[in-house]
Amino acid sequence: MRYVLALLVLLTAAPALALDLSEARSRGLIGETPQGYVAPIGKPTGDVSALVNKVNAGRRAEYQSIAGRTGTSLKQVETVIGQRIYKQVPAGTFLQINGRWQKK
Repeated sequence: MRYVLALLVLLTAAPALALDLSEARSRGLIGETPQGYVAPIGKPTGDVSALVNKVNAGRRAEYQSIAGRTGTSLKQVETVIGQRIYKQVPAGTFLQINGRWQKK
């Protein structure tokens, strides 16, 4: 019975331990790229890779929607939004500039 209770506690606590975008940024695990996507900094853990994939899939879908509505290319939308993200993220966020990571 104790093992079952311990397992239930672990299973219900797992979602609370998952990374979110703000936390991953503030911990220096991911950064923003000029194309408007996030990328891992260094060798990513499974949680970081999953977060990067989830965020980028959502962003790509939104960018494609914007491109379709405005009659512009996906690349143009990525570039414009990437520039906006660079301006809006908080200080301390890693940004990829000329292929290298730098803190804002």
